[in-house]
Amino acid sequence: MNSIEQSSPALSIDINCDMGEGMHNDAALMPYISSANIACGYHAGNEATIKRTIELAMEHNVAIGAHPSYQDKENFGRLSQSISLIELAELISDQLSLFEKITTQMGCRIHHVKLHGALYNDCAKDPLSSKIVAQTLQAIDPSILLYGLSGSHTIKEAKKVGLKCVQEAFADRSYQANGQLTPRHMDHALITDPMEASKQVVAMILDQEIKTAEGSRIEILAETICIHGDHPEALNIAKHLYHTLQQYQIEIKQP
Repeated sequence: MNSIEQSSPALSIDINCDMGEGMHNDAALMPYISSANIACGYHAGNEATIKRTIELAMEHNVAIGAHPSYQDKENFGRLSQSISLIELAELISDQLSLFEKITTQMGCRIHHVKLHGALYNDCAKDPLSSKIVAQTLQAIDPSILLYGLSGSHTIKEAKKVGLKCVQEAFADRSYQANGQLTPRHMDHALITDPMEASKQVVAMILDQEIKTAEGSRIEILAETICIHGDHPEALNIAKHLYHTLQQYQIEIKQP
């Protein structure tokens, strides 16, 4: 038995997808996922796209999540920024304020928050930034779930402040031996074959391990699986994974 989790394999898993980013595939993806991470306007989207994506999520009984980022539409939020901890707290608060206003108007609530792009990766590696994010979310709504990279500082700091967290792994990205995602500029960072993506996810769920880009195997705890909405094969991966999980009798279910 792996040391990181229970004696029997999970029979359910959450599938989340980044949405509201102008990729025009949100409606097609909705039937195959259980959680949506909706861009808050800083790296993509605006108030209208937030509302439209929430409507789609409500139609498909998909959990509604906010997807805050650095303020950087030019680079799709994928470049790190040097900001103060006060600025980081304001960055999160401002985006969640807009998102919460919209969900209140539409008669729903924020189920979870997942950071985007460089902000996600920066916080995963930095305990202080992760602490600020967790404290900020706790102050906004202590019932919000925080989705974060499995085993990262994002998860550890959320637990310290009593924030509920969900450990995330990726269907469409390869991993390094240190448990971090392979940087996008490196070879083999993206997984484009739907069968390979599904195989990786099944190994995460049943064996709690993953084969790294270097060929070694590392332990991983996956409570939610991400498919990037801007991935060129997003829909094909989502469909293949959906049917593969059915074959293994693994239920797709929001946390």
